[in-house]
Amino acid sequence: MKDAPTRDAYGQALVDMGADPRIVVLDAGVSDSTRSKKFGDKFPDRFFNMGIAEADMVCTAAGLATTGKIPFATGFACFLLGRTMDQVLVSIAYSNTNVKLVGTHTGLSVGEDGPSAQMIVDIAYTRAMPNMIVVQPADWEETIQATKALIDYEGPAYFRLGRPKVKAIFDSSYKFEIGKGRVVKKGSDLVIFATGIMVQESLTAMEMLEKDGINVTLVNISTLKPIDRDLVIEMASSHKAVITAEDHNHIGGLGDAVGEVLLDAQISRPFKRIAVKDQFAETGTGAELFEKYGLSANHIAKAVKDSLR
Repeated sequence: MKDAPTRDAYGQALVDMGADPRIVVLDAGVSDSTRSKKFGDKFPDRFFNMGIAEADMVCTAAGLATTGKIPFATGFACFLLGRTMDQVLVSIAYSNTNVKLVGTHTGLSVGEDGPSAQMIVDIAYTRAMPNMIVVQPADWEETIQATKALIDYEGPAYFRLGRPKVKAIFDSSYKFEIGKGRVVKKGSDLVIFATGIMVQESLTAMEMLEKDGINVTLVNISTLKPIDRDLVIEMASSHKAVITAEDHNHIGGLGDAVGEVLLDAQISRPFKRIAVKDQFAETGTGAELFEKYGLSANHIAKAVKDSLR
């Protein structure tokens, strides 16, 4: 177990699996920050620094995929998707090419980089694309395993990673599987479905709630598409209320994904979403922005108490 940013684990996993000659890594001029540089230093012949040319990178990755390579096209999420939607939609999703899009520095947790870099709509973008799966790991161990799983997965994928250090949640006994959620902690009163850094934030909220005798179940949703429908239905049906927690806009993300499952299954429960409320933030630390925009453990704890009244 290791406390570290998920982007660090991604870089390490690429090195660990780099002996596979099918793996190629592309980066849009930010490889030191995305940690893809680790792969480039060890396997320079299969690393391509494309510079500030994300659309070119995406199309090059698609071309490499057609030759049997497994490309990881890496960049800051705000640029990786913000500058390439046509190329991603046509050359990767529509063409169903085996490209792994890796977006780092996501959500309000990027903080001081400012609102133009705080990518809060990327899950909505990619969830809506046919053929595209969407994965967001919660910690170091899950990121290592998810990176390896994406190498074996045939098809387009969006891999959402963060900049801040996150606490270790899983140990080596954990087994990541695309399309499966995981119960992190079992309670009885209410269920929280969380993803990415919000798993850590939810655990902090749960510690606060335990002092008031409130026991909450926490479910890690690391695959946002395809979401683990069976687990969502099981957990929602067996608890009094549902909360979702994500560092993303409340439109198009985890909250909508869980809500769609409950609607289709005709399950009615009190339902609150911890997410960015359809607004842009400003420059500040990640912790400051989480508190101001309703994502912090304090806000999660309050939402739990309000839901149980």
